Amino acid sequence: MPRSVNHVASRARRKKILKLTKGYFGKRKNVWTVAKNTWEKGQQYAYRDRRQKKRNFRSLWIARINAGVRQYGMSYSVFMGEVHKKGVALNRKALADLATNNPQAFKTIVDLVKN
Repeated sequence: MPRSVNHVASRARRKKILKLTKGYFGKRKNVWTVAKNTWEKGQQYAYRDRRQKKRNFRSLWIARINAGVRQYGMSYSVFMGEVHKKGVALNRKALADLATNNPQAFKTIVDLVKN
């Protein structure tokens, strides 16, 4: 008896991947093996970078706070230590936003922490 192959299902599976790789350059969009490998690697990068994004934003916030605090003669580490001692309930994201978009409010926090 001849071997039975579910060609409908396998073709659908391939079309699904090729649809996902639409817009890629060269063979990455229309050659099955290349498209599959490219798509799988992209999924690995997406998984990894969802975690790295959190690290990157935290380092950006730290850089912005440090730049804002240096204007007032403090370092980032001293400032954050004093913020925690004084019990200021603002996280790094909020402090970085104040440092970039509202320097007057950030200056009041720095003055509060210095005294």
